[in-house]
Amino acid sequence: MIQTNIRNFVIIAHVDHGKSTLADRMLEVTHTVETRDSRPQMLDTMDLERERGITIKLQPVRMNYKEHTLNLIDTPGHVDFAYEVSRSLAAVEGAILVVDATKGIQAQTLANLEHAQKAGLKIIPVINKIDLPNAMIEEVSEEIQDLLNVFDEDILRVSAKTGEGVSEILDKIITDIPAPTGERESLPKALIFDSIYDAYRGVIAYIRVIDGSFKRGDRIKFMMTQKDSEATEVGEFRLKYEAKDVLEAGEIGYIVTGAKNLADVQVGDTVTLNSPEPVSPIEGYKKPQPMVYASFFLQGGEPNHLRTALEKLKLNDSSLVYEPENSQSFGHGFRCGFLGLLHLEIVKERLERENNLELIVTQPSVEYRINNDEAKPRYEEPWVDLEVLTPKEYLGQVMELVQAKRGIYENTHFFGERAVLKYQAPLAEIIVDFYDKLKSASQGYASQNYELIGWQAGDLVKLDVFVAGQLVEEFNKIVPAFQAQTQAKALASKLKELIPKQMFEVIIQIAVNSTNGVPGKILAREDISAMRKDVIAKLYGGDRTRKDKLLKKQVAGKKKMKKLGKLDIPDSVFMEILKA
Repeated sequence: MIQTNIRNFVIIAHVDHGKSTLADRMLEVTHTVETRDSRPQMLDTMDLERERGITIKLQPVRMNYKEHTLNLIDTPGHVDFAYEVSRSLAAVEGAILVVDATKGIQAQTLANLEHAQKAGLKIIPVINKIDLPNAMIEEVSEEIQDLLNVFDEDILRVSAKTGEGVSEILDKIITDIPAPTGERESLPKALIFDSIYDAYRGVIAYIRVIDGSFKRGDRIKFMMTQKDSEATEVGEFRLKYEAKDVLEAGEIGYIVTGAKNLADVQVGDTVTLNSPEPVSPIEGYKKPQPMVYASFFLQGGEPNHLRTALEKLKLNDSSLVYEPENSQSFGHGFRCGFLGLLHLEIVKERLERENNLELIVTQPSVEYRINNDEAKPRYEEPWVDLEVLTPKEYLGQVMELVQAKRGIYENTHFFGERAVLKYQAPLAEIIVDFYDKLKSASQGYASQNYELIGWQAGDLVKLDVFVAGQLVEEFNKIVPAFQAQTQAKALASKLKELIPKQMFEVIIQIAVNSTNGVPGKILAREDISAMRKDVIAKLYGGDRTRKDKLLKKQVAGKKKMKKLGKLDIPDSVFMEILKA
C-alpha cells in the first residue's frame, strides 16, 4: 500500500450530534457496505449502544475512496468516555469536528477540539443536520468561525441522515489531512490504542504502525510489560477482522497476539519485534482513572458468580477496576471504580444482561483520602476543572448553581450568543445531580465538561450512623462541614421513617468524630417508639394490682430488651437510603 495514499482520521463531537450516522453514510458512499446491507449505527457493536443511541467504545474501520485508503476511528461523545477519544487521537493525523446545526457548539465539542489541537491534528469543521427545519446554519457557522479562526467557506454543511455533503467531506479528508509519516525500512514499532480479549485467540491489539512493518509469525515484544509473544495474525478492519500479509508504517490494523492476559498488552504501550536492537518507546497517554465508586452485591446466589462476571467484563473494559469488599448487611461483594455515572450504568446493565445477575448497587460516591501530614488529619477530595457552556440569558442562574456546588470561579469567555464559564469544583458535587440541575437552570440549553486535576484538602467531616447503639457503616457519608447538621437531620428523619418499629425503643444517632464504634458529637437524633402490645387484654375482672403487675413486668422486659436486643435492619431500608 502506498503510504502517501493513506489518511487516518477520527470523528469527534458532543454526544448525539450525529457521529455514528455520519460514519454510516461514509461506509455507504465508499461502498465499504452496500446500502441494502446497511443498518443504523454500523460501527456500534453492542446492543446497549444501539438502544441508547450512543457510542460507548471506539471502533476503527478501513475504507477505500478514489485510490486512497481511509482509516476512520469512530469515537464516543459522552464525557465519561473521553479517554476513548484521547486514545484515538494518538493514532491519527486529522479530525472531523461535527457540530449539530440545531444545538450549536457544546461543552464536549470544546473539550474534544482542545485535545485534538494539542495532538497537532488537522481539523475539518462540519455542520450536521442541515436538513432539519430548526437548523441554525448561519449562527452555528459564526460560532465555528470564532472558535477555529476560519472562514465560512472552510466549514462543510452536511446531512448525515440523507447523505448530502458526505462526498465533500471525503474529498476534504484526502486534500487537507496529511499522509502519515514513518520509515518503512526502520525497526518496527507500533502504538497500541485499544485491545480486546477473544476467548479463542487471546488478546487482539489494535495498533497504529509508526515505523517498519509487522507480519504473521513475527516474535513481538511489549515494551511496557516486557512480555513477548507471537503475532499469529495481522490484518485490517473492514467491519470485521480481515487478515492480510503485512501491516506497514502509517497503517491502522490489528495483531492477534496470543497473549492470555489483557494486562500483558496495555493500551498506550509500544509493540516492537523481540530483538536485541534497541527501539525508543512511543510516548503514550495516561491510563483512565476512576472517578466514581460504588459497591456491587448479589441479591442471592454465590459471590463467586459476581467475581467471574467482573473478570469477564474486565477483559474488554480495561477502565473498570474492582476489589473485594465485605458488608455486614449484604455479605461479600466488590467495590468498583468507574469513569462516571454513565459508565456505572453501562457496567451494571452488562453484568445483569450477560450473566443473568440481580445486583444491589450502593450509592455512587467519589474516593476520599486522609492527609496525616498535618497536625490535625484532614480529608482530601478530588477536584475537577469544570467547563460550562450556556446561552448568555441563563448566565446568572448557571453561576448561582455552580457556586452552590462549591465551585471556584476562574473566567468567562464569550463567542456569539454563548458563554463558556470555567470553574474549579469538587468532583463529588458534579457527578450526582449537577447535570440535571444544570439543564433545569438553562431550560436544557447548557452543557458541561470536566477533567480531573488532583486532590485538595477540604473542611469535610464523616457522618457516622448509629442505630440501636450499633455503627452501621453502609449509611456513613462524608460531607462538607457546613452541611453536616442539615444532612444529619435529613438522614436521621429518613431512617426513622424507613426502619420498622420493634418491641423495644430504637434510638437513631448521627455523629461526627466517632472512635472505635463509640459515637462522638451527636448532630441529630430520632427515637422510634416501641411497638405497643396490649398485655392486659386477656384479663377480665379481678383486682387492679393484677393489671399493674403485668404492666410493670412489661416495662422491665422492654428495658432489658432495649439493652440486649439486636436490631436487624431490613434490606429494603438500605435500598431506599441508597436511592436517596
